[in-house]
Amino acid sequence: MKKLTFRGDTFALGKQLGQAGHAAWHQELTLTPLWQTVTALKDSAQAKAMAVAVKQHYPDIWLEIEGLACGLEAETDEVFAWNCRGDLVRSTSDGCTTLAGRDARDDIIVAHNEDGFPQLRDACFLAEVIPDQGVSYLSFAYPGSLCGHTFSVNQYGIVNTVNNIRAVERPEGLPRQVLARAALNAASLDQAVAVLTSPGRAGAFHHTLASAGDSRIFSIEATGTGCSVLPLKGSTGHANHLVHPQQQAAEQVITDSSAARQQVIEALLATGETLSAERSLMILSDQSQEELPVYRLAADDPDQENTLATALFEVSDEGVSWSVYGKDRQHAALEGKVLRGSAAV
Repeated sequence: MKKLTFRGDTFALGKQLGQAGHAAWHQELTLTPLWQTVTALKDSAQAKAMAVAVKQHYPDIWLEIEGLACGLEAETDEVFAWNCRGDLVRSTSDGCTTLAGRDARDDIIVAHNEDGFPQLRDACFLAEVIPDQGVSYLSFAYPGSLCGHTFSVNQYGIVNTVNNIRAVERPEGLPRQVLARAALNAASLDQAVAVLTSPGRAGAFHHTLASAGDSRIFSIEATGTGCSVLPLKGSTGHANHLVHPQQQAAEQVITDSSAARQQVIEALLATGETLSAERSLMILSDQSQEELPVYRLAADDPDQENTLATALFEVSDEGVSWSVYGKDRQHAALEGKVLRGSAAV
């Protein structure tokens, strides 16, 4: 796992992100059936409508996408379509599992397994983004993708972890990855919630949100047909399908892995043991269900996913301590701290 730092204006930041993912885009992503399916829809009415919406509501993010395409040496419409993959098709190779709760000191714990294409393991990175103007942030980054739809923390101490939702109904609206990127600019928890639950979205995501200096934790299931925002009280987990009572009528694809992971983490959390960073890592490393484990390394995973990184966030009044683990589950590959009120991450 490598950490890369990017500085500059909006277009320059996108270009640097594109350059960092250039090799994997051309040598790995473009060979996948998912990429071919998604980019075949780049000229569809839905893709064109989403492009118009992004240009209207988030022109800076559109400029970042143009920079991303420049750095990738790829066509903008293909790069944009790829960043709309969860809006254009109902099932993508993104999984993820998230835990949230409070430790013995009453600090907030948010922990997350980032599951994605196993062939991208060495091409993914932690991006430290420092814009000339705007909000700095840290985000796990996939080659060819905007930041914000994985796990992240920004300079205001806002933590956001994201799980894929395979919603069947995906109406015309703003792409889910664009909204996730926009939420990185939030200066408060309430601002982040407002961005992610704004009307007129296309695809669906689950977000776990917490912030330094704020006692609240939110679980948000945001879909094109409605959003559910639940304040979390105890220790809970989410394994990339809709589980809120308000969302039970929404039609979705629940893979066997997603269902099994939800069952396992709920059982492990039901013991009542206080959540901690160590216990969170143990749960997210669980392989008790051999065929459909929480921690996924199988070459023949049924969803074509592996756990690429595990993030642990410890959120207090002072700031956010973070650590990222790879295959070595004993030692963090990267770690740091974001101080509340700091001008940088």
